[in-house]
Amino acid sequence: KMIENLFNAGADIFRLNFSHGSIEDHRKNLEIVRALEKKYNHSSCILADLQGPKFRVGTFAQDKIYLRTGQTFVLDLNINAPGNEHRVAFPHKEVFPHVQKGSKLLLDDGKIELKVEKVTPQEIHTVVRVSGPLSSHKGVNLPEDTIPGSALTEKDLKDLNFILKLDVDFIALSFVQTSDDIKTLQKHVKNKAKIVAKIEKPQAIKNLDAIVHEADALMVARGDLGVEFPPEKVPALQKHVVKTCRIQGKPVIVATQMLESMIDAPTPTRAETSDVANAVYDGADAVMLSAESAAGRHPLESVDMMTKVIQSVEQDKHYAEFSRLISLAPEKTVTHQVTHASQILIGALEATAVVNYTTSGMTSLRQSQTRPSCPILALTESMAVARMLTLSWGVSPYYLRQTVSNFEALTEKAHQIVKEKKLARKGQRYVTTFGVPFGKPGTTNTIHANVVK
Repeated sequence: KMIENLFNAGADIFRLNFSHGSIEDHRKNLEIVRALEKKYNHSSCILADLQGPKFRVGTFAQDKIYLRTGQTFVLDLNINAPGNEHRVAFPHKEVFPHVQKGSKLLLDDGKIELKVEKVTPQEIHTVVRVSGPLSSHKGVNLPEDTIPGSALTEKDLKDLNFILKLDVDFIALSFVQTSDDIKTLQKHVKNKAKIVAKIEKPQAIKNLDAIVHEADALMVARGDLGVEFPPEKVPALQKHVVKTCRIQGKPVIVATQMLESMIDAPTPTRAETSDVANAVYDGADAVMLSAESAAGRHPLESVDMMTKVIQSVEQDKHYAEFSRLISLAPEKTVTHQVTHASQILIGALEATAVVNYTTSGMTSLRQSQTRPSCPILALTESMAVARMLTLSWGVSPYYLRQTVSNFEALTEKAHQIVKEKKLARKGQRYVTTFGVPFGKPGTTNTIHANVVK
C-alpha cells in the first residue's frame, strides 16, 4: 500500500538497493511496482543498485573502541583475532599492495582519519589524525589510492545473475573509477538494461568525460563522494558532474541526504529544501531519496515534499534562464538538427508540448538535452524505451500498444493523447517530430506543427 502511495505521490523511479535486503524482498517489490504500472497505465522505472567493493574492518573483542589522536593503529590480515584499541583485521588483501606511505584512510564514513606510516604484505601501520569511536564492520575509504581490479565483487555477480532474470531498466554500478568499469558490467548485462555510473570517488572525477561517454546515465552519489572529498568541495563537484552530463546528453541523478531530517521529522529543514531546489536549478534530471523513503518514518511526506520543491522551481520565471546557461551546439546530423530546429519552432509558436515519435528513445533524449519550454511527450511502441525515458528531464513516456505506420495515423494518435493529457487546449499549438520511414531507429527527419481544434 505504501509503495502505491509513493507511486501516486510522484515517485517515477524505484531503486532496489542490493546493499540491503534479500533477493526475495527485491523480487516482491519489483512485482508490486510492475502491477501498479499496469493498474494506472503509467510507465515506471526500476533501478537495481549493486553494492560494489565496499571495504570494511573486521570485528572487535569489545563492542566498541576509541581511537585517540596521535596513537598508532594497525590494520592487518589476521582475521581470526578480534580487534582491540591497537589493531583490527582488515580482510582485503588485494588492497595492501596499493596503499602508499603518507596516504589517508577514512573510517566510518569519514568520522575517523588515519595516516599511513608503513605498509608490509600483512599490515598497514597508521597514526590517528582525527579521533573517534570505532565498532565492528565499519567502512574504510581510500581516497588517495587507486585500487585496481573489477568494480564487480563476487556478491555483485551473484546479485547480477538474479537481476538479469528480472525486468529492471537500469543497473547502477558503485565505486566506478574508470570507463573500463562500465565496459566490464556491459559484458555481463549486454542489452538487458541500461547502466548508471555512480560518481563517488576521486578517480571517477579524473576520468569523468570518458565515464559519461560510456555510461547510459550517472548518479552524483554524495554520501561516499563527501567522504572521499572534503565536504566543502561536494557542491562544486555536483555542478561539474551535472554540467558534463548535460553537455553529453546523458541523464543525471543527484542523490543522498537530500531531505535527511525527514528520516525522523515530518518536515524538512529550509536548507534541505534549498538543496533539492539547487539540484533542479543545476539541471539534474532526477533527485533521489535514500533512507528517507527506505527506512524513514515519513516516506510519503518525503516524496510529496520533493515533488512540491521540483514543481516550485520549474514554475519559477528564472528557471528557464538557468536551464539554458549551458550552450549546446547540435551535431551535424539530421536528427540533431531536427531536434534543434524544433526547439526554435516551439519558442516561435509558443507551443505547449512537443511530441516525439521514437523507436529507440534517442530523439527524446536529445529533446530533453535542449530543455524545451514545454513538456516532452514520447510516443513509443517499446515498453522498455518508455520505462527508460522516465529518467530523462521533462519526458512523459507513452506506450503505444498499436503500431503507427503512417503520418495520418501518427497525427491522429498524437492529437488524441495531447488532449487526453491536457497538454494543449483548443487553439493552442504543439510540435511533432518523427522519422520516415516509420519504425526505423535513427531516422528522425521531420517536424510538423499542429493546432488543437
